[in-house]
Amino acid sequence: MAILGKNMVTLPRKTLERNLLVEGYAPLIGVDEVGMACLAGPVVVCAVAVDPDFYDHAHPALANLRDSKALLPHQRERYAEALLRQTSFRWRIASRDPVVIDRINIYQASRDAMREAVQKLVAGSFKRESPEHKPMILVDGNKLVSGLELSQRAIVKGDRRVWAIAAASILAKVHRDRLMIEYAREYPDYGFEQHKGYPTRLHYARLKQYGPCALHRRSFLRKLTQHS
Repeated sequence: MAILGKNMVTLPRKTLERNLLVEGYAPLIGVDEVGMACLAGPVVVCAVAVDPDFYDHAHPALANLRDSKALLPHQRERYAEALLRQTSFRWRIASRDPVVIDRINIYQASRDAMREAVQKLVAGSFKRESPEHKPMILVDGNKLVSGLELSQRAIVKGDRRVWAIAAASILAKVHRDRLMIEYAREYPDYGFEQHKGYPTRLHYARLKQYGPCALHRRSFLRKLTQHS
């Protein structure tokens, strides 16, 4: 994996994807989620399908693309715009709101959203493996997504290691951040435009001052109370 300068930033490579293409898998679908640790707002998943011809060309606007957590907000926005200009690149978003998260837990909510994002992406195009379409789903984490009749690989720290997953992480993060900025207009007391629902000092202070709003995950807040 490539290393950048003194900050030792690891860049995802396309080696796994190219090997899978040689094995006959295409398109390749990267899947990642954001917002798992937040106290408020949805968990958001992005699934991206990358066609084989994408890997045959250089893409200067996407140079040094990496996991969304290793990028500044303006860098994520720039990469997201560049990704959406690619003709060999398709994507879908799915999310689960705090009510669902509280009802079925954050892990199940994220997996449910992963399943939906992939299903929306393949609907009307390729629903199962065939001579023409042999998709491979590359999932960030250590577990596969249940309920999908497609080949999958779970990749620990996949957003750091696999290009398609890193791309999905950027689109999911940009989408969720924009949502939280919109919610900040509806709930101006909580500073969502700053912390995006994550457990920061500002967020804790506003929670203490105003109590939870409709965006807050009650199950997360109960855990905080139990451990305080």
